[in-house]
Amino acid sequence: MENHHHHEHHPKKAAETMPSMTGSSHEHHAPTAQADEHSDHDKHAGHHTEDFLKRFWICLAITVPILLLSHMIQQWAGFSWTFAGDQYVLLALSTIIYFYGGWPFLTGLVRELKSKTLGMMTLVAVAITTAYVYSVAVVFGLEGMDFFWELATLIDIMLIGHWLEMKSQMAASQALESLVALLPSMVHVEKNHQVTDIPLKDLRSGDILLVKPGEKVPADGLILEGSSYVNESMLTGESVPVQKQKDDKVIGGAINGDGVLKVHVTGAGNETYLQKVINMVKTAQGAKSNTQNLADKVAGWLTLVSITVGVVTFIVWYTSGQSLAFALERMVTVMVTSCPHALGVAIPLVIAISTTLSATHGLLIRNRTAFENARNLTTIIFDKTGTLTKGSHEIQQIIPIDEQLSTDQILQYAAAIQQNSEHHIAHGVMRKLNEKGLQLWVSTDFNYMQGIGVNGTVDGKKVVAAGPNYFKQENKPVPTIPDQVDQATDTVNFILVDGKLVGLITFADSIRENAAQAIAELKKMNIKTFLLTGDNEKIAEAVSAKLNMDGYLANVLPHEKQDKVKEFQNKGEIVAMTGDGVNDAPALAQADVGIAVGSGTDVAAETADIILVNSDPMDVVQMITFGRATYRKMVQNLAWAIGYNVIAIPLAAGVLYPSFMLSPAMGAVLMSASTIVVAINAKLLRVN
Repeated sequence: MENHHHHEHHPKKAAETMPSMTGSSHEHHAPTAQADEHSDHDKHAGHHTEDFLKRFWICLAITVPILLLSHMIQQWAGFSWTFAGDQYVLLALSTIIYFYGGWPFLTGLVRELKSKTLGMMTLVAVAITTAYVYSVAVVFGLEGMDFFWELATLIDIMLIGHWLEMKSQMAASQALESLVALLPSMVHVEKNHQVTDIPLKDLRSGDILLVKPGEKVPADGLILEGSSYVNESMLTGESVPVQKQKDDKVIGGAINGDGVLKVHVTGAGNETYLQKVINMVKTAQGAKSNTQNLADKVAGWLTLVSITVGVVTFIVWYTSGQSLAFALERMVTVMVTSCPHALGVAIPLVIAISTTLSATHGLLIRNRTAFENARNLTTIIFDKTGTLTKGSHEIQQIIPIDEQLSTDQILQYAAAIQQNSEHHIAHGVMRKLNEKGLQLWVSTDFNYMQGIGVNGTVDGKKVVAAGPNYFKQENKPVPTIPDQVDQATDTVNFILVDGKLVGLITFADSIRENAAQAIAELKKMNIKTFLLTGDNEKIAEAVSAKLNMDGYLANVLPHEKQDKVKEFQNKGEIVAMTGDGVNDAPALAQADVGIAVGSGTDVAAETADIILVNSDPMDVVQMITFGRATYRKMVQNLAWAIGYNVIAIPLAAGVLYPSFMLSPAMGAVLMSASTIVVAINAKLLRVN
């Protein structure tokens, strides 16, 4: 099966992918980590929204005299108000409304024609221009009734409708901006034992920060002094404040509790975890998924249908003996009522809201299509270490094989070469060395053997620390493991010096609290679960049985993981691979959905489609549930937007004439209402 993960990382900005509601150039500028730019962005987006409201109020004021001067309104209301040249006053007032109120639609028409993407602006502009040109012709002698009052009310409704839609839509991008707002504008920096306040944008990596109780942490860093409980819920979804002390990492945007922290900045500005999350959210919002592409196609077709039905409606009514004014009014009503605006908003709004909601719950979506495909998963393969188990690897036993070496010396050999590794086992070895207060020996020629172990040179000797797969690779038998080692729960690391086995170090790993619950929930969803591990059969069988999984794959080397995923796919399974990203890259890329778990603040799990910030297996369940909820919202919005047009277009064309007539203004109200319904439905999306 070919690898179908061409990650859709278009450098588009989030809000640019939302259809321009105004038809005016209201591109949202990408928020940056700098608070002042963020406020500029708010003003910019708000400016265009308020522009519509201003145009609406001015046009509404001009509409009042237009209504009073319109003969049809006078007949309905039973009064008469005429004077010499009144129709020219009516023309002048309507011309102001047409050009001033209609300007966003007319400029939108030009832009849509240039980009060859006919849509909402084209339809509205054609409708108001038809009404205006016909009415002008009536003033200068054409037989018939003018359309001025319909034109004025239509433009008023389109302006206020657009304003309401933009308000609804801005709420979606504001969720993303609320992430930016997590950072303070001023920060306390210590230089030469003096604390000074500087703007956030001047903060650099390497600076020393002071974070007081209750303040937001301005950047990523390491704690030099102090301890406190830090609330990271807005960034990781982890609801309980986490205790932090010296040498612990803190994330920019987290809220400090009751202690004072002195922090060494490791990432400021664009290097922070928060900024990476924001960029990832924007990229995901910018990448179009299959559902979005479908909606775009339907909206394009609907525009052509609207224009065609409008023209056919005009021809049918005019040739059947109705007046030119009546036929034109039906055509204008069809075009206004059937604007595919709700369709244009239906998917982008759900995408904007779901991606941001996910990010604030510790689910980072890098590939929209994979996220939507999560609803169809049939099999999930879990990499054992660090995913279903804690990966803490505390040393249980050090067993010397070479009697000339003590347990401490075996530990020192292991630590000497493990000190450059990021693996769980290496962390366990270093913790034990520090605990015992032993000297860390110097090593050179460090080499990480993926999925096998590490080797290097210590004091001129070639030292290897590796698992059983090392012997498999060297085509040697795996040494006999002493009876005192419980192979069901312990991971064994062999220490070799100059090719000779000198000792064993065993590590215990414990299963995560929520692992069993997560597997049980996935079973309820009819999703099969398999354990994948480099460990031996006994360990794999023990863990898989304890968690009630559907099966296990043991003794798997990293390069074989991808093949295991392929085997499932070849059987017709839709597969998710869940790993900690250390050596799972090819398998994550091969899977239909690649999930990196527990990457914490490292957002660099490049091959994963979805990153789960916390190491909680229940997040996999939450991700699938949320993926299904997101897809449901998209389908609901599409069904509403298309269903509305199926009913509205025939009504606008006049199929129920003479018992029911939809006026152009009423058509505009319906069109705006349908878009607002779609926006509200998207806003109801929630992470369970």
